[in-house]
Order: sequence, then C-alpha cells, then structure tokens
Amino acid sequence: MDKVKKWKYECDGKKLVAILNAKKYDAIYVNNIGEAKEKVLELLPEESSVALGGSVTLNEMDLINVIRNGNYNFYDRYQDLPFSDIVEIMRQSMVADYLITSTNAVTEAGELVNMDCSGNRAAGMLFGPKKVIVVIGANKLVKNMDEALERIKNVAILNSKRINHKTPCAETGVCNDCFVKGRLCNYLSVVNNGAKFPGRFTIIVVGDEVGY
Repeated sequence: MDKVKKWKYECDGKKLVAILNAKKYDAIYVNNIGEAKEKVLELLPEESSVALGGSVTLNEMDLINVIRNGNYNFYDRYQDLPFSDIVEIMRQSMVADYLITSTNAVTEAGELVNMDCSGNRAAGMLFGPKKVIVVIGANKLVKNMDEALERIKNVAILNSKRINHKTPCAETGVCNDCFVKGRLCNYLSVVNNGAKFPGRFTIIVVGDEVGY
C-alpha cells in the first residue's frame, strides 16, 4: 500500500479507538491484519464456545480454519449442510461464549451499523453471546448514519457477488432494492455504545484497509 494512504488509515484508526473507548467499548488499536489475528486468539480462551459472523475481514484472517482446528467448541455454520441445519446452528450460536465478527460501518459517533441477510450476526451483536469481538478496518469509518447506510448499500453488492447470491445487484452492480430470497439487506442493527454490559464488546481497530 502507498505509504501516505497507510498513514491516513493509521490516523483514522487511532481516532476511531478514542471514539469507541469514549462510548464505553473496549477498543484496541493494531497496525495490520496479522496483529489483529494474534489479538483475537489472545482474547479467546481455549475450550470456549465460539460463533463467527460472516465477514471478509475474518476470511482475510483465515479465522474459520483456525477456530475449526483449534481447541474450541465451534458453532460451525460453514459446513456443507442443508440450509435448515445451518439455520439451527445459527440459533444455537446465540448462546456462544464468544461471537467474533466485523461490522459494515462505524460512525464518528461510535455507532456500529450492520445489515444482515439472515440476521444472526446482527442479533448476536445485540444480545446472546457473552462476549463480542469485533475486528474493524479503519476504512469502515464514516461520518454519520447516512454515510453508513450508503456504504452498506455499496458493500452489499460486492457481498452478493462474492457469495453468489441470486440478486439483481450481483448481475448489474447496482442496488435495485429487490425482494428476492437471496437479498442481503433484510435486517438492520445499530449498536449505539458498549455501556449496558461493561466489557462485553472488545473492538480491534486495524490501521489499514481490511475487508469490504
């Protein structure tokens, strides 16, 4: 990456950590995705039960394979199973010790904004798992909710294409506000702060471009 662009992400990342800590999350700055992976595994006790939210950021960390092959009780919804079985795993994962995920956007007010297809990631961030670890690239920082929703709309197009959902946007590259079964934009959630359950949210902010 261009060193000036990297410098800007570092500045934004450190700014974001300060915002998030002020909003009662436990926020940590790291310089790159490798350090983020190390920090996640440092925070994750062996034999704990773990769920993962669908995320390009976690894919870049190869976290699915690490958790699957580690000493954890993994709610593994990434298996080749009928959809009804996957949904049952999603339901069970609501009582995991740890949910590890990313977020679609984070505002300058410290709001974590997410749009889901099935709702399991958004729901788990709000309530259920005892601890939530969120890995965020500094590229996901936006000014306000309007910018967050615009960012989410554009990212949904990329994710539809990535996971081969049969949506109009995966064909045209443009949001059609569709109502097809594969639509990703079904459930919107906003976490305003981390004050309700102190210590529940640990947010690892990467001073780099990570994920979509």
